[in-house]
Amino acid sequence: MRALQAAEVTADVAAAVAALARGEVVGLPTETVYGLAADAESPAAVRRIFELKGRPADHPVIVHVHDATGLERYGRDVPELARRLAAAFWPGPLTLVVRRAARVPDLVSGGQDTVGLRSPAHPLARAVLAAFGRGLAAPSANRFGHVSPTTAAHVRDEFGARVPIVLDGGECAIGIESTIVDLSGERPRILRPGMLDRERIEAITGPIDAGVGPDAPRVSGALESHYAPDTPVAMGPRAAIIERQRQLAARGLVARILALGPLPTGAHGIAMPAEPEGYAHGLYAALRALDALGADALLVEAVPDTADWEAIRDRLARATAGTGLDCYGP
Repeated sequence: MRALQAAEVTADVAAAVAALARGEVVGLPTETVYGLAADAESPAAVRRIFELKGRPADHPVIVHVHDATGLERYGRDVPELARRLAAAFWPGPLTLVVRRAARVPDLVSGGQDTVGLRSPAHPLARAVLAAFGRGLAAPSANRFGHVSPTTAAHVRDEFGARVPIVLDGGECAIGIESTIVDLSGERPRILRPGMLDRERIEAITGPIDAGVGPDAPRVSGALESHYAPDTPVAMGPRAAIIERQRQLAARGLVARILALGPLPTGAHGIAMPAEPEGYAHGLYAALRALDALGADALLVEAVPDTADWEAIRDRLARATAGTGLDCYGP
């Protein structure tokens, strides 16, 4: 995150808060990804987010709050475990799903009886939340299903003049979306992995379930195909993507590679850090950069099958789902 001058923050925050009070949508940086933010208590303002994104009405959005008092404002029958997790990890990349209060509009919750709440750590997001005084519905600032934005320029590329105020908080420090923990049922469970990992969460909760069962609340980013570039994407081990690139080249097609570590000899693409924090930080920017090259295919080298890479595997699996391209077929 870039350093921000006090006067710049004051002017930018004031403009954003005034726009939010008018029911407008603003681009807002967080430590995870940039969001499209609107007054979470205004159905009309939240509807504008859905229109801009092309987001299905039954796909809920996360409400961003300044601190743990947001649990009581937007949740009901809030379990003590939610308060303990908030005390441990807020502000930070953790979304807590609880039963929703009556003030939460149906559109925010996707018509469900639950709401996802998060307190972001980015100083600009926190300044806006403090000055605005209410929660902000803020899904990622991109077209629905597309690659999430991690810079203000990405948001402007997506929406242009349709979102006139985009606060520039520099590159997002984490780079992928928050961990989502559901506390609305009998047992806590992780509905979306993030860089806040299971081990740290279980230090507070004890053993926690994982996976989305038929009774789980719908949450942001849980669709099979999501976070996807426009260019078809395939994923596989290094040998497979090298062979797939050769096959495509033989047909006159151009493939670019997202490599784990150094690029294969003679390959063109982007070399990613071989450790999860650096990889997560640069993932969406790399996918956007490769997408902009106009290649026929993007080939992603598979990442390790270990717990510290779980959230990245999740995002890559969704980015490569449903494209009709793989590393093995014709």
